[in-house]
Amino acid sequence: MDNGTRRTWGTWADSVPPLASTRVLEAHHDAAATATRLARAALADQYMVYETEGGVWHFAAGSGVSLTAYATGVTARAGGRTWTSRTDGRPLTVFAAALNALSEAHGTNPGGRHFYGWAAFELAHLLHADPGATGDGPLLHALVPSVEVTFTPEETVVCAVDEAWLRKVAELLAEPVTRQPRSDGTTPEGAEHIIAVGCAAYGSAVAGTVEDIRAGLLEKAVVSRKVPLPVEPAVDFPGTYLAGRRSNTPARSYLLDLGGYRAAGFSPETVLEVSAQGRVSTQPLAGTRAHGPDQGENARRRAELLSDPKEIHEHAVSVRLAWEEVAAVCRPRSVAVEEFMAVRQRGSVQHLASRVSGRLRRNAGPWDAFASLFPAITATGVSKRHALQALTRHEEGPRGLYGGAVFRGSTAGALDAALVLRTVIGQGDATWLRAGAGVTAQSRPEREIEETCEKLRSVAPYLRFHSN
Repeated sequence: MDNGTRRTWGTWADSVPPLASTRVLEAHHDAAATATRLARAALADQYMVYETEGGVWHFAAGSGVSLTAYATGVTARAGGRTWTSRTDGRPLTVFAAALNALSEAHGTNPGGRHFYGWAAFELAHLLHADPGATGDGPLLHALVPSVEVTFTPEETVVCAVDEAWLRKVAELLAEPVTRQPRSDGTTPEGAEHIIAVGCAAYGSAVAGTVEDIRAGLLEKAVVSRKVPLPVEPAVDFPGTYLAGRRSNTPARSYLLDLGGYRAAGFSPETVLEVSAQGRVSTQPLAGTRAHGPDQGENARRRAELLSDPKEIHEHAVSVRLAWEEVAAVCRPRSVAVEEFMAVRQRGSVQHLASRVSGRLRRNAGPWDAFASLFPAITATGVSKRHALQALTRHEEGPRGLYGGAVFRGSTAGALDAALVLRTVIGQGDATWLRAGAGVTAQSRPEREIEETCEKLRSVAPYLRFHSN
């Protein structure tokens, strides 16, 4: 990267104010509800709630400091100023360079400076397939927050750029818990009506993909269908998030209004997890059966899942490719399959789950790992290049946030990225759900339609709408 670009990002990073004020408060017994309450408070025009493992929730908000990458350029904002740089077709490299400059500018903090953001699925075309299919929309967006709140079972920690932000958030946290604003929920009949939209067209897309696989064009593709939601009444994203989180068991969850997208989601898996010490892991889930209130039926479906040749094949090829992608950025002999074909319950479904891990090479960082693993195999297929080409043929329109990632990272080198599935997404006046299924040579359209319905039931029954 040339010296001019380095100076650009150095000037931007120097304009980012540090989180100079910190206050430690008592733990909140219901972190999800408290974080959602902060989201409703409209503290700034961008925010994210992000749940990590171990019962830890993070809330971040701000408006002045952001980083947005397109196929041709990266735009950064701070202190009322804007900086831009060309990417020469490598937006992820330039995006990472800007964050590296932020690391150098805020290097006195051992934990680094946190950022929150998302990656659109279309970044995959630039990384693995046809750059011409990338489009001209934003591919990556990150917020460097003015205030960050971390809720753990032991305490609540508030960090802010100044005392004014700190006092405002502390006052909100001290307010007595009140009932959430009233919103209308989805009826069971309404949820099933939503889920059924587009099934016939999806069956045709599955059949066409099976033909491609049998012709030898690819091994597996995760074909999805979009389910539009009505414009009025509008979806209440915080209300949906809280209702859905009460009834789901996600690997990660998130609520955001960030970079042009609104979303509430309950991710079943991570794209990758990178520690500041260089440990990287990914958690492919592939193979699905419904999970409901009847425990006997759940056990029967679990046994069926563990013995179904199509599901086992789908999962095994995903783990094989995950191994190859982790190995591409990790030290020799450090890669291992820590868990293989366990069964994980995720809301209305249960999945076959594995975990692949390794230690990053000395010359590799978290964004090198992200470039290798994004998008998740379980949202694309095998090989990624040929699966992406098949999705372009058989899916209608770009995916946008669906199948991409929502992430929380640190300039100290940590990166935690959730796969965007089981999510209600909004952009402009449009709001939608989306769900997919892994298609292999053994796939039957009727079963893959059923699988998308099973997955949509993790979100559709918990939709909340603003009252008229």
